Amino acid sequence: MLDNAYWHDAASKAMNPVPFPQLQAFLVVARLQSFSSAARELGVSRSAVSQSVRQLEEQLKVVLLARTTRSVSLTDAGRRLVDGAGPALRQAVAALTEVSARQGEAVGRLRLSVPRAALPFVIDPVLPEFRARHPRIEVEVAVEQRFVDIVAEGFDAGVRLTEAIERDMVQVRLTDSFRFVVVGAPEYLAEHGTPHRPEDLLEHDCITFRSQTTGALYAWELERGRRTWRVPVRGGVVSNDTLLCASMAEQGLGLAYAFEPMVLDQLRAGRLKRVLEQYAPIVPGFFLYFPSPARRSTPLRLFVEAAKELAVRAV
Repeated sequence: MLDNAYWHDAASKAMNPVPFPQLQAFLVVARLQSFSSAARELGVSRSAVSQSVRQLEEQLKVVLLARTTRSVSLTDAGRRLVDGAGPALRQAVAALTEVSARQGEAVGRLRLSVPRAALPFVIDPVLPEFRARHPRIEVEVAVEQRFVDIVAEGFDAGVRLTEAIERDMVQVRLTDSFRFVVVGAPEYLAEHGTPHRPEDLLEHDCITFRSQTTGALYAWELERGRRTWRVPVRGGVVSNDTLLCASMAEQGLGLAYAFEPMVLDQLRAGRLKRVLEQYAPIVPGFFLYFPSPARRSTPLRLFVEAAKELAVRAV
């Protein structure tokens, strides 16, 4: 974190007040890791963004970004500046936007990181009504399969399973608990047989999921009573998208591991069948999470209220 002494020293060296426009440009570049993308978001030219960052570096007398012809990355000084100044600047911009609104009107911007599997239960039922209630709040939804550091990447909040959320985050339940189940098409099961124990999965074609966070193949987690299994399944199809895994299972390419609400229609129609159901683990459901200082954000507070009311609880 950058403390007051750092800012005082930096401002004294520059002999100028803290350069907020240049700081904003730098933070957008740092978040998007691209000058061109930052220019599009800010509505200015790429050269204007580059000049703003260069002016900030000259004023602070440090290099904030390492640039190559193909990539942009933060230096150590740049990362410290993002960690220290990013949240404060977002709060300042939000406060300025809020006080400029008419009485009773909410104005601002909300950035959310959401996994694809949560969209039908959290975003689809909530966002249309939220926008109808608060038309001057801009909502950006980034669909991410990887685990995201929402503070470092400039998100106001995220949606995840509770076990994937850092303990220092505020958590708000959005759905009820649900199960993860192993499923397969009737045609596949008729040809290859039905597994009866977790170990039997090692003899089957399993449609595997590769984590965008670690790059590793996911070992299917099963449980019965107090005993748990992590089965290192393998097969001929690998994806980083859970919906695609379920779709490929429906077409008979192998067994898939899916959270039950996502495949209820296929199960009810008989296009997929559950196997090893007695080993299906139960998870607490999806939660909205955010750092505690974010409670002061009016757009986030209003979204939390809408999500608690409108998200699909009985999944």
